[in-house]
Amino acid sequence: MADIVSPEKRSEMMRGIRSKDTKPEKTVRSWLHRKGYRFRINRKDLPGTPDIVLPKYNLAIFVHGCYWHRHENCRLASVPKSNTGFWENKFEKNRERDRRKLGECRKAGWQTHVIWECEIRKDGYGDRLGEMIKNE
Repeated sequence: MADIVSPEKRSEMMRGIRSKDTKPEKTVRSWLHRKGYRFRINRKDLPGTPDIVLPKYNLAIFVHGCYWHRHENCRLASVPKSNTGFWENKFEKNRERDRRKLGECRKAGWQTHVIWECEIRKDGYGDRLGEMIKNE
């Protein structure tokens, strides 16, 4: 199936996809800040450049978009109808990189936690996040 937009338009659309400071990340950071947690963002000295790092708790948090990181059984993790081979390969490489970087972070002595985009939308999310931090 051919793409329904021109290559130039598709390129413009893809350029608009952010890799940091996404809405889900900002939501988590806002909640953490309101609750008095102190954190750093996008620490490049840690494997995978975690989105949020709470040094006091030795915790690295990765906020993953369900589409790009392939959240299992999530309605937001659809596969495009065109060029499916390319996309499936790309998504698998993303998942492999995620597994590798989480492992490297743990090996470096950090606790890790992945927060999915769809989880943030659910009621009571902040309470679950707070419990997770206390248990780390």
